[in-house]
Amino acid sequence: MATTPRQRRLNFDQRILALALGAGFPGSLVALALLWAGDYTGKVQWTLTLFIVLLWLGFAFAARGAVVHPLQTLANLLGALREEDFSFRARGSGRDDSLSDVLREVNALATTLRHQRLGAVEATALLQTVMAEIDVAVFTFDGAHRLRLVNRSGERLLARPADRLLGRTAEELGLGSALESETAVIERSFPGGSGRWEVRRDTFRQEGLPHQLLVLSNVSRALREEERQAWQRLIRVLGHELNNSLAPIKSLAGSLDSLLGRRPPPPDMEEDVRRGLEVIGERAESLSRFMAAYSRLARLPPPQLEPTDVGDLVRRVAGLETRMAVDVVAGAGAAISADRDQLEQLLINLVRNAVDAAWETGGGVRIGWRGPVHFLRQLEVWVEDEGPGLPETANLFVPFFTTKPQGSGIGLVLCRQIAEAHGGTLALENRADRPGCRARLRLPVDNALALSRPAAAER
Repeated sequence: MATTPRQRRLNFDQRILALALGAGFPGSLVALALLWAGDYTGKVQWTLTLFIVLLWLGFAFAARGAVVHPLQTLANLLGALREEDFSFRARGSGRDDSLSDVLREVNALATTLRHQRLGAVEATALLQTVMAEIDVAVFTFDGAHRLRLVNRSGERLLARPADRLLGRTAEELGLGSALESETAVIERSFPGGSGRWEVRRDTFRQEGLPHQLLVLSNVSRALREEERQAWQRLIRVLGHELNNSLAPIKSLAGSLDSLLGRRPPPPDMEEDVRRGLEVIGERAESLSRFMAAYSRLARLPPPQLEPTDVGDLVRRVAGLETRMAVDVVAGAGAAISADRDQLEQLLINLVRNAVDAAWETGGGVRIGWRGPVHFLRQLEVWVEDEGPGLPETANLFVPFFTTKPQGSGIGLVLCRQIAEAHGGTLALENRADRPGCRARLRLPVDNALALSRPAAAER
């Protein structure tokens, strides 16, 4: 069988030995030549020849060992590191030479890897404990939608142990719709429980391959508790309003009935009856307004989005206020996709509240906008007044809570509903620089368009 050039080449150990032999060959050859050319007996010549050859070979093999042995030590250390055994250390790293530098670096690498491995083991143990005890079902699927990991809550949800779940597809486990669902909350029945589930999905890579993370948490109890509290608040508010109207109506009806039963009737009975009926009519009208306000709050239609120029909308709202002049502080021109009528009603309510507050102190009202704020990806419209400020901030957005004698208590709640329906937020706060209140309406700018209008101040 022919031998290839690669097979005929010497390995590293053989090359080191050949170099050592070649380095000692000239000196040994000269010594032997002088020995055999001299006037020595044959016994002396053969004895010295054997000594010179052995000495030459001994130094050659010693040089080979001095080079190869440290490399073998390094190979053993690196093999132990590859096997995640970080207890080995190389000796001879205390000298001041290049080989000691290499050994010290390898020992330092082993120490670093040992600490990192210990930290990874502790983190993994903590993660496994959290995964086992957390009260949400966690599943991971590979690219073929086959289950690769499940925690205890997931086992309880599917009513099967992990060894009977791993390797099955999401469709076989009844999780296909949850894995593909576009909604954040779904209502489903599983072998281990039923109800409403919050769905969270994410993707990650393991060994370079894409995987999907699916987390299901049962929110039925939390939602029921929220619904119960909402019903309690609603019943409390409705009961309060109904009692405020029905109690005087009942009292006046009793008084009028007693008045009509008196014989002979008092001379001012007709005036008393008329006054009592007026009060009953006023309370009935108040109750009717309250129910109309509640119906309006409960039946807010979804926004009809269309391109809306923010500057034109703000100027129009400021011009609708007739009690005082509202200063307009213009920002960069922008148009957003929004329901113009709903946003106009929102801003009208905010400006009206600001004017009511400023009217008490003789201050002014300003409205303006800025944005888009790129790091927030939001456009902000603000309304600020120089009134007395907010005495109570905790109940501002509680339905039917009001501090005005003739207020309905739904204005700010309606404003927040409109803001949230547009994907934005509404916040009210007392001003830090002076007395007064500032309302901030922030709307997403994903669909905002710059109109290249320079900023200016106007009145």
